[in-house]
Parts: sequence; structure tokens; C-alpha cells
Amino acid sequence: MIHLVKRPQPSRAWSYATPVLAVLMTMVAGGAMFAALGKDPVEVIRTIFWDPLFGEFAFYFRGQLLVKAAPLILIAVGLSLGFKAGIWNIGAEGQYILGAICGAAVGLAFYPMEARWLIFPLMIIAGALGGWAWAMIPAILKTRFNTNEILVSLLLVYVAEQLLAKMALGALRNPDGAGFPGSRNLSQYASASNPELIAGSGMHWGVVAALIAVIFGYVLFARHMWGFQIRLTGESPRAARFGGVKPTRLVIFCLGVSGALAGLAGLFEVAGPAGQISIDFNVGYGFTAIIVAFLGRLHPVGILLAGLLMALTYIGGEAAASNLGLPSAAIQAFQGMLLFFLLAVDVLTNYSLRFGKGEVA
Repeated sequence: MIHLVKRPQPSRAWSYATPVLAVLMTMVAGGAMFAALGKDPVEVIRTIFWDPLFGEFAFYFRGQLLVKAAPLILIAVGLSLGFKAGIWNIGAEGQYILGAICGAAVGLAFYPMEARWLIFPLMIIAGALGGWAWAMIPAILKTRFNTNEILVSLLLVYVAEQLLAKMALGALRNPDGAGFPGSRNLSQYASASNPELIAGSGMHWGVVAALIAVIFGYVLFARHMWGFQIRLTGESPRAARFGGVKPTRLVIFCLGVSGALAGLAGLFEVAGPAGQISIDFNVGYGFTAIIVAFLGRLHPVGILLAGLLMALTYIGGEAAASNLGLPSAAIQAFQGMLLFFLLAVDVLTNYSLRFGKGEVA
């Protein structure tokens, strides 16, 4: 028989090893899935992980890697604050959408005025406030009525998607678009666009914001009292209460910061790669960022690396779908396997395996 025996303290070795092991197990299980679909698993894995970095068109793909990773890193850093404290914001996708709507609305309100020094900063503020305000709904309901923030934040995603459709078909629809849904193309409106800072590099202001968020998260956890209170609350809620930590303030802070960062991700995306508010604007970054946060061990530097890895699966997955005829659903399943194996192997951080007969106390 196999028994799980709780360790006296979490294993640091397993804590660092589980992300690597989860990636390897995902490759093996994903390869089996690709083989079942009639594809060469080695070729598919190479297309996903190797070709975007070292293949014929690697220069182009490396730029796209930053574009895809930036929103994932921004959102995941915000989510890690709450997750460390046991505050579960599962609705970052909705906050991402509201940030995009609010930021784009500000930019379009000034159209066709040319004043980038004024309009784009206002869009950034509006995007952050939009995500923050949407996150405040589950925060206030939890602190005032003790509701479950998981359910509230998740259900608000569907409300946000309906608002997105309403904006694309109504208030933000392009008046010169011949009745088609969607706003004006912000990438063609210089004052409200988020172009590349260095041509061909993929570097835009969203990438800069993601790097700043990583530094902010690292300093917060390593040097600031708020970071200590977040870690203490997650590890020992009872000790946190005795230590004077105020749960209400912590919930407001964690959900507020995660919502603001998700809103910023939405703003930089709609003003850059996406270019406009449309019905299908959201592509699941808010949900994928949950995988990134856990794959990065809820550590800002780990999240940076995990975000780049997940972005690589997006880019390589698109290449595999177009070049090898792989279904897009298979790529989504492949990404889901990553979280599944991470959570499965993560058990070994707190428990050790024992083989033998009888029960273990």
C-alpha cells in the first residue's frame, strides 16, 4: 500500500522541483494525446517548445513571446497576492475585460484629438480603475456579508462578457464601421495606441508594466510589512489574527491590487495587439494566469519565468495548429494538463510517500 505521510515542514527541494517535473510530465502525457490524434508527438513538442525559440522564424516569435507573456505576468502577479493569503480571486478575466472597456472608452472619448501625452496616461488610469472597481464587488461582499469570493468573482466574468458584447454592439461601436460590431481601431489612433517601443522586439508599455509588477511583487514580499502579513495570513490565519492583521483591509488590498493589474493587462492589450473592443476580445488570459501563478510558485520571479513558458505554449500551439493541423482544443487541453500535474506533484512538497502494509498515523 502507498501512504501519504505529512512532512514536519514543507520540502524546499520538492518545492523547486515540482514545476520542472510537472512540465516534463505534461510533455509525456501531451505527447500521448497527440499520438492518439494521429500526430507525431516528437514533432508536435518540437514545434511548440523549440521552433519558436530556435527555428527559422525565431526572431519574429521571440518578439511575440513578450506580447503574449506580458498580460499573463501582470495578472498572475496580482493573483499571487491573494492566493498567498488564502483570498481566491478567480474572476481576473472579468477584471481584464473591464479594464479594457474603461481604458478604450477614455481613448475613444477624445477621438480624433491628438495629445498622446494626455490621452494614453488617462487610459492607463482608467484601465486600472476599471479592473479595481470590478474586483471591489467580491471584496466588499466578502468583507460585509462574508460571501464566497470564488463564486462571486467567477460569476462576474460572465457579466463582464455581456458588458463587452453590449459595448461592441452599442456605445463603443465604430460609427464608421457600416454596422459591424467593434470599436474603432485604436492602433490607427496614435494618441490611444500602445505600439512597439523598439521595432521588431515586441516590447510595448504592457511589457514594461509587467516587469515593474514583478519588481513590485518581489519588494512587497521581501521587504514590506504588507507582504509579511500576506504570507502570515496564508500560512497561519490564527497567528495572523493574534498578530494584529486586519482581515478586512487585507481582502480589500489583495483583491484591489489584483483587479487593478488585470485591468492594466486589458488596457495594454486593447490598445496594442488586439487594437479594438470586439465581442471576442477576451481570450482567456485571466484564467490562464491562474496556471502561471501556481507554476511560478506564487513568487514574482517564478511567475515571470512561468509566464514566458505559458506564452511559449500559446505561440508554439498556434504554429502547431497551422502547420500540423492540430486542433486548438488539444492545445488548451495541453495547457490544462500543466496545472493538473503541477497540483498533483505539489502534494509531495508537504507529504512524503511511504510503501508498506498497515495504516500510518
